Amino acid sequence: MADKVYQVAVEAEPQYIAEQSNMANDIYVFGYRVRIVNTGSEPAQLVSRHWIITDANQQVQEVRGMGVVGEQPHLEPGQAFEYTSATHLKTPYGSMKGSYQMVADDGQRFEADIPEMTLVAPRVLH
Repeated sequence: MADKVYQVAVEAEPQYIAEQSNMANDIYVFGYRVRIVNTGSEPAQLVSRHWIITDANQQVQEVRGMGVVGEQPHLEPGQAFEYTSATHLKTPYGSMKGSYQMVADDGQRFEADIPEMTLVAPRVLH
């Protein structure tokens, strides 16, 4: 019998949202699209998330919560789940990264790393 593989790949793509941002009040809104793919051999459910969001002043926000966008997707091997969400910073650039906490159908817990995204408002960095 083959070994069980607990693995989820995460792709994340940020986008600056000018119409929701307000530079005069130091509000910079960034949307992001995330695609989660079960690349392992075992079905698993995303149960919670942990984001680390850092602005240009090195102010760090940690966000923890159940699921994503109100859901706790269950992914069969090869299956994908996509969602969009947003965050805001008080500076025109920063970054975010994190992890998803997963539970396989057999009860095995594991984490899926979310790669770091650079958040940059246009025409800010030269």
